Amino acid sequence: MAITPTSLGLTFDLTQAESVQKSQRWVLVTMQEFGPALVTMLWRILGNEEDVCDAYQDTFLRLAHLPDKNKPANVRSYLFRTASNVAISVLRHKQLHRKHQRAILEKYETPQHDFVRDLDAPALQKRLREAIAELPEYLGDVIILRDLAQMPYPQVARILGIRTAAARVYRHKAIKLLASWMSKSENREPL
Repeated sequence: MAITPTSLGLTFDLTQAESVQKSQRWVLVTMQEFGPALVTMLWRILGNEEDVCDAYQDTFLRLAHLPDKNKPANVRSYLFRTASNVAISVLRHKQLHRKHQRAILEKYETPQHDFVRDLDAPALQKRLREAIAELPEYLGDVIILRDLAQMPYPQVARILGIRTAAARVYRHKAIKLLASWMSKSENREPL
């Protein structure tokens, strides 16, 4: 079964929105208009249903609780930027949690190398997501929007407020760093 915003229950019926204040109806319209694309982007970044649902909810809660309840000038850019920041925070939190788990395991267990895990595609994807979370923010944002969300360079540049050429350069630098880190991680424990 394909994961869609509808199957996750993340769409909102505007006909049931009578109880919502008029100043907040734009949030519901935004959910209806950009929700499916946002779920797709979050799914590519996070890779599991629970994190996608949490990030989706957190994104729209932040949107609904803006200071003075003002609608941003460019809602789509604000929404996707906020969602990518939330997703990055989720990845960083998980990375910190894994780091603490590894520290506990190292303290109380004798580590053994698992050669089967080295060839495991989900483990490789997990290591790559962790490496992306370690990138500097300006590089990580470009990789997330361009490669994980599959947005074209002009759209990535608009969302991040940079030039298209800068987005290409940042992606190139990020890929070089990721390649270096991933090759090093093959010779040591995962990130």
